[in-house]
Amino acid sequence: MAAVSNISENNTFEKIDFSKEKPLSKEYEACTFKDCVFSDLAYITFIDCVFEQCNFSLCNLNNTSFKNASFKHSKMVGINFTHCNPFLFAVSFENCFLSLASFYKLKLKSTTFKFCDLQEVDFTACDLTTASFDNCNLGLSIFKNTTLEKADFRSSYNFSIDPENNRIKGAKFSRLALEGLLDKYSLVIE
Repeated sequence: MAAVSNISENNTFEKIDFSKEKPLSKEYEACTFKDCVFSDLAYITFIDCVFEQCNFSLCNLNNTSFKNASFKHSKMVGINFTHCNPFLFAVSFENCFLSLASFYKLKLKSTTFKFCDLQEVDFTACDLTTASFDNCNLGLSIFKNTTLEKADFRSSYNFSIDPENNRIKGAKFSRLALEGLLDKYSLVIE
């Protein structure tokens, strides 16, 4: 019987349903995953990996490490990123469906969310300093005790952020979306 490698480097995995077969490696470095399905990634490390058109919905991320991982056109409904290993945690998202996800208390400095559906996402107590929300739908997402200093919300919409319960110094907002900062006052803005 051949020994199973614990590290997979510079490989591309396409159309694999990992919910039916367990990943063989404990660490993936500089790998690309295209059109794959994941259900359990507990205790696996991903370094400089790209995930394109993958389905992670309700995936177990217990102690999963994402170190400079990029997610594109992926479905990630109900994912609890707070279960990930926080050491060197670094991610970016483009055209992803992240509704009902949780980033509770994570450090997400300079994280990029581009053209993402972020409805009902929990950003409570996160550090989103200099994060970029480019054309994102943030309907019913939770921002409470969140650090949003120098974050960019200029092209995003449907957000509700209470300036009294979040740190927003230097954050960027479009004039047309200022009502998202005044929701709690039930003002009529025309």
